[in-house]
Amino acid sequence: MTALPVLSPVHPHAAGLGESPLWHPQEQALYWVDIPGQALLRLRADGATLDRWALPSEPGCIARRASGGLLMARRDGVHAFDPATGESQRLIAPPYDPARQRFNDGKADPQGRWWIGGIDDARAPEAFFYRLDRQGCAAVLPGVSTGNGLAFSPDGRRLYHSDTKAHTVFVRDYEPATGVPGEARVLARFAPREAGQPLSAYGGRPDGAAVDAQGAYWVAMFEGQRLLRLSPAGDVLAEIPLPVRCPTMPAFGGADLRTLYLTTARQGRPADELAAQPLAGCVLQMRVEVPGLPVPAVDL
Repeated sequence: MTALPVLSPVHPHAAGLGESPLWHPQEQALYWVDIPGQALLRLRADGATLDRWALPSEPGCIARRASGGLLMARRDGVHAFDPATGESQRLIAPPYDPARQRFNDGKADPQGRWWIGGIDDARAPEAFFYRLDRQGCAAVLPGVSTGNGLAFSPDGRRLYHSDTKAHTVFVRDYEPATGVPGEARVLARFAPREAGQPLSAYGGRPDGAAVDAQGAYWVAMFEGQRLLRLSPAGDVLAEIPLPVRCPTMPAFGGADLRTLYLTTARQGRPADELAAQPLAGCVLQMRVEVPGLPVPAVDL
């Protein structure tokens, strides 16, 4: 029998809704955001020092910037951020009505473009997936309720994304030279929760994701208390039970990219669930056999 992976918290800090874990190879540090807490967090290389920056609006995702520092996609637009000074500068205004929508999940393609999914506060299918580069911000894929699950295959020729509300992960052929995606195909579809169905019998819905060096797609199943590793054909290669109900996004890091980090959520969860799951909201970590891919910096 294969032993289950050992999951442990990277730090005791618990976010309301942790998202967008990002391993910074130069700093050997882990960054992530707390969306409702309106904060950026960094765990330094010593594994004990936690830095926290308060933000004026909800952050959806972060990325390394090719010219230095970080990029943050927040409800109030895309900002360059300097961790050394804590100063930020808005680069792109929000391409939506911020009273109704915000940026959510994001990933860089190997050429340094930044793809970001939008989210509609009412979960109406009126948001987009956006492509950001030096030419600006383009609304590319419409009809999105909760844009999530962005990731690219190792050769950069496949784009993955999900709509969490639709319980579906999609894959598209992708042209690296132009950043133009092809038609969507269903990679995996999961059963929605039925009325009255206990959470213990619900498999969850696809949230954030990451691709490893073998091309497998790791996806956090929100409310499903599990992490899945899917083949490029959508077959389940591994199912990892978790000590928290609501995982949000995996990311690979560490010097060998074989530490998998997993952000989680606790906002709005029932008191009895939180009492039984004290790690809810923490970033979890585990060692994996197959390393992840280096995360490209965004050329913006």
